[in-house]
Amino acid sequence: MSTSPPRLQTTGVIAEKLDVPLHRVLHVLATRGHIRPAARAGILRLYDNSAVEQIRQELESIEAIRQLSGKGGSV
Repeated sequence: MSTSPPRLQTTGVIAEKLDVPLHRVLHVLATRGHIRPAARAGILRLYDNSAVEQIRQELESIEAIRQLSGKGGSV
């Protein structure tokens, strides 16, 4: 049985995958200390699929709060 290594993603790839600006992903990572990189490659922080899902949930939460407060905008 062969196992493949986990697919790790940079913040830029995550932003592209979630279709949001990079600064929003960076904001979530800077303000949510519980989302940690799975590995580092030099200065790059690499995140696994569970971290990407947490980032997606945080972005959705931020957008829901913005909609409720009437500030509008889009993710």
